[in-house]
Amino acid sequence: MVKKSKTQHKISLKKYLKELKTLHGELVALQRWVQQEGLKVCIIFEGRDGAGKGGTIKALTERVSPRVFRTIALPTPTEREKSQIYLQRYIPHLPAAGEVVIFDRSWYNRAGVERVMGFCTEEDTRKFLTIMPFFEKALIDSGIILLKYWLEIDMEEQERRLKNRIADPRKVWKLSPMDIESYRRWDDYSQARDDMLAATDTSWSPWFVADSNDKRTARLNIIRHILAQIPYRHLPVPEVHFPARKKNKSCRESKNSLRMVADHYGAPQGRGADTDGETAQTAQKAV
Repeated sequence: MVKKSKTQHKISLKKYLKELKTLHGELVALQRWVQQEGLKVCIIFEGRDGAGKGGTIKALTERVSPRVFRTIALPTPTEREKSQIYLQRYIPHLPAAGEVVIFDRSWYNRAGVERVMGFCTEEDTRKFLTIMPFFEKALIDSGIILLKYWLEIDMEEQERRLKNRIADPRKVWKLSPMDIESYRRWDDYSQARDDMLAATDTSWSPWFVADSNDKRTARLNIIRHILAQIPYRHLPVPEVHFPARKKNKSCRESKNSLRMVADHYGAPQGRGADTDGETAQTAQKAV
């Protein structure tokens, strides 16, 4: 059973952004170390719908290279994939040397959504949970650094976030019939979570549970935890000297008409110093 925290510390946006900037610098340092040392890192994020997996992954990856930090969010399996060995569709996405692969939901779908929604049998789930410790031991023995995170939220917070997806045009795409059904089956998901953690929390591949009722603190805590799990050093930053620009006397700026994108947000000409203030007031009214 996952322990619930009694209090949830709220962090101001100003402090959150300051802390996140510092952590982003550390992630860049980690990225350079991963590339130099040829590390293979695999990070799994699991949790209920609305737990904040996507936002955490975005905070983790927004300042690093997508060629090094690769995010994997697999769609519903095709008919061909359904006929394959279950783990077969995940194995090609595992990291090579110098990569950090992040799974937004992973092979643990079998222990969660597939089990609860009836997409697999109880026997399928039992077999999966039995073999996973050995599968993950094989990954670790091959040199992969495997980190598994479960994001935990309360029932009331999940409801608030799912309803917010309806009201916010930026998030309406996130709400699916599956989310509504998962909301109804809260207790079934709780049991599936507990069974999964009990069977696959091992000394070589433990689960780390993060309280994500407050998104900001959850993101900061998880990023700090990841940085603590992967030993790395700050590599010296090479000095860069910009050369003088090469002049080409035969080059002339084109006088051809260009199809310029309309500037809807720049200051209109001839409006004077009050333009920015008026624009800000207009934007505030729009919000």
